[in-house]
Amino acid sequence: MRCVIAGGGTGGHLFPGMAIAEAFLEREKGNEVLFIGTERGIEAKVLPGGKFPLRTIKAKPIQGKSLLEKTKAIWSLPMAISEACLILKEFQPRLVLGVGGYASGPTLFAAFLLGMKRAIQEQNVMPGMTNRILKWFSQRIFVSFEEAKKYFPDKKTVVTGNPIRKEFFASLKEGKGKMKKGDRFTLLIFGGSAGAHRINQAMIEALDTLQGIKSSLKIIHQTGKEDLDFVSKAYREKGFDTLVKPFFEDIATYYQISDLVICRSGASTVAELAVCGKAALLIPYPYAAHHHQLINAKKLVDLGAARMILDQELNGRVIGQTILHLYEHPGERARMEESIQRLGKPRAAEEIVDHCYALVREKTMVH
Repeated sequence: MRCVIAGGGTGGHLFPGMAIAEAFLEREKGNEVLFIGTERGIEAKVLPGGKFPLRTIKAKPIQGKSLLEKTKAIWSLPMAISEACLILKEFQPRLVLGVGGYASGPTLFAAFLLGMKRAIQEQNVMPGMTNRILKWFSQRIFVSFEEAKKYFPDKKTVVTGNPIRKEFFASLKEGKGKMKKGDRFTLLIFGGSAGAHRINQAMIEALDTLQGIKSSLKIIHQTGKEDLDFVSKAYREKGFDTLVKPFFEDIATYYQISDLVICRSGASTVAELAVCGKAALLIPYPYAAHHHQLINAKKLVDLGAARMILDQELNGRVIGQTILHLYEHPGERARMEESIQRLGKPRAAEEIVDHCYALVREKTMVH
């Protein structure tokens, strides 16, 4: 079976798409997946040279842009739709799946015009603008959270969880044999893949508050390139036991040995926390479109599955005291782990592929 996965722009859209693509290829020998994205999205950096071919269209972002840029983006839509039409006619997929981001709109609309089977996947609690429009043109909608269902037509919406890439699970398995959890309280800290300066800064300011438990603490910190030197130096000067890197390829391994994860609350991070069953202190990225990260974090806090500090309230004292509190209350951490584990959907990608196969087998309905 041939499938097109459309969208990207950010890792939050692309990586779940790649997880679904991996499950598609595993399902049946001879299956093919083609990605359609844009030259300015993360897909143009990540996909070339990998196992998934990428074709690009000239779609432009509308969300969060100036009036002039929005007008240009709307004017470019017919061109992007016709480019997508050409690619789809050439590749002849049995199904087109949109994963959010600005390439998915024109591609799904092109699939609609060509009478091809269409589905979308929404990663967040509250859907983005693209998927709110595409729900009218899609025959199946896959959501990550029960709460997201209310934004979509009930009959065609399925809660599958957010797909996680195979290499994450592989590194989880590998880590089980390789890394043993020590007897010290282990913190895992990361921003996005590029690190988060605000979190790095606050963590260094928190070290004085944490002096009292220094000998019981192990800190694993992904800083991003920019902040590596200043963070490493501060930990060294204060005498903390740390492992500091700009980026961890095998982050799943470190999830496993941590007692508390301090991170942003993008949809993929939330899905990983749930699959690993980890207590988390979430600091939502304040500039995420539609306040996605804040809404994701609130949902976990309401379930008792995480604690949250707002970015604008973040400082060394607040983060230090919260870490101390969670260190001293293992019962609260255990309850958080139990709550977040209930959200874990390790088979999300496979489940989406199951539904896609079922959709393809259905008799094609007239528009």
